[in-house]
Amino acid sequence: MEQDWPMLTEKLPFWLEESRKIASAGKVASYIPELARAPQDALGICIAGRDGRQLTAGDDTLSFTLQSISKVFTLLLALMDRGESAVFSKVGMEPTGDNFNSMLKLELVEPGIPFNPLINAGAIVVSSLIRGATPAEKTDRILAFFRELAGDDTLAVNEAVFRSETATAHRNRSLAYFLKDNKVLEENDDVEKVLEVYFRHCAVEVNCRSLARMALVLSLGGKDPETGRELIPRRYVQIAKTFMVTCGMYNESGEFAIRVGVPAKSGVSGGILALVPGRCGVGIVGPALNRKGNSVAGMKLLETLSAAFDWSQF
Repeated sequence: MEQDWPMLTEKLPFWLEESRKIASAGKVASYIPELARAPQDALGICIAGRDGRQLTAGDDTLSFTLQSISKVFTLLLALMDRGESAVFSKVGMEPTGDNFNSMLKLELVEPGIPFNPLINAGAIVVSSLIRGATPAEKTDRILAFFRELAGDDTLAVNEAVFRSETATAHRNRSLAYFLKDNKVLEENDDVEKVLEVYFRHCAVEVNCRSLARMALVLSLGGKDPETGRELIPRRYVQIAKTFMVTCGMYNESGEFAIRVGVPAKSGVSGGILALVPGRCGVGIVGPALNRKGNSVAGMKLLETLSAAFDWSQF
């Protein structure tokens, strides 16, 4: 990565502005009304190197909520809390090919558990597995974990987005009650309390810098980039990275693997977390989305970077 830094420094602002031009081809998410406030043509990036350097361009200070990106980290926390056997008795390990909020295969495919932890149904189940006696206690633990990975003690839930998501989450509520009826959620799991945890971790607010730092920890196999201390067991990072490759970009993950070829996770706020194992972490925001729910300009920028620096893992 060190040898790439001079070219990155020179070219990144130009590549970003070239990618920004296609933002007009996408649309800002509006099914969560609060997200519709995001600027259509915004695009920002931070690249965090393993040596502590950060390179930024564009709207890198723009705040946005994690949305589905948070699912990677709640999966990691649930694995640390419960272990693989407990988690994967409740969620599967396969991509679906369906929309992220689909319930189709829950009913059609035995044993009726979500196909993977990065679709909404899977992430709702994972939220139920986080240790804590109350939604507030679970959320506090999630926030503490996110803050440690981001190196930012100010990360917090955007309450306006949380309220907006709670008020409009009819499909997610349906998914959760179906999971309860299917006994994937336990008898003592209160559906509304599980959903509160889920909506809150989706509404944690970040910027490109904090997101890149979270990605860098995964790039380094779960180790703190400053101290070298293990924050996440390496085995669980391997699991998370595999899910990111196979399921991280919704049902555009296969095309993304071919065009970019790095573990990544997107969110409908326009965020993308990506990492080049052992080299760097990347945080991007570009609120204009394509029909699959991924940032149009952010995807283009990542494709450009991957081609220029041979980032593809394949």
